[in-house]
Amino acid sequence: MSRLGKMPTWQRSLVIGGMLACSISGSLYLIGHEFQIQRSTLGNHNVLALHGIFAMIATLALGSVLPFHLKAGLKSKKKWMSGFSQLGLLLALLTTGALLYYGPVEIRDSVVITHWVVGLIFFAIFLLHGVRKVEIFRS
Repeated sequence: MSRLGKMPTWQRSLVIGGMLACSISGSLYLIGHEFQIQRSTLGNHNVLALHGIFAMIATLALGSVLPFHLKAGLKSKKKWMSGFSQLGLLLALLTTGALLYYGPVEIRDSVVITHWVVGLIFFAIFLLHGVRKVEIFRS
C-alpha cells in the first residue's frame, strides 16, 4: 500500500460492493413498497430479505475498514466530515434497522421513514466520499 489509508483490492471491493448492494436493494424496496412502483416485484419480501443480507455484509465490510481506514483518515485530516457523517448515519441505520425488526409497533411508521431518509442521505455521501479527491463539506 503506497497511500495512507488505501485499502487492499479485496477489501475495497467488499466495502464498495457491500455498501452499494445494501443501498441499491434498500432503494429498490423503498420504490416498490413505499412509492408503490412495481410493488409486486420491488416491494416484496425477497427484496427486503436481500437488503437485510446485504446490510449484514456491509456491516462486516465496515468492521474490516474501521481499524486502519479511520485511523489513516484522522492522520491525513482529509474527508473528516464525509467520513464521520457516514459513521453517524450508519449508526442510525443500524439502530433503525434493529428497531424495524425488534422494536415496538407503535414507533414503526416513524422508524420506517427515518430509516429510508437516512439511508438515502448515506448513499449520496458514500458515493461522494469514495469518488471525490477533496473534502465534500469544505468550510
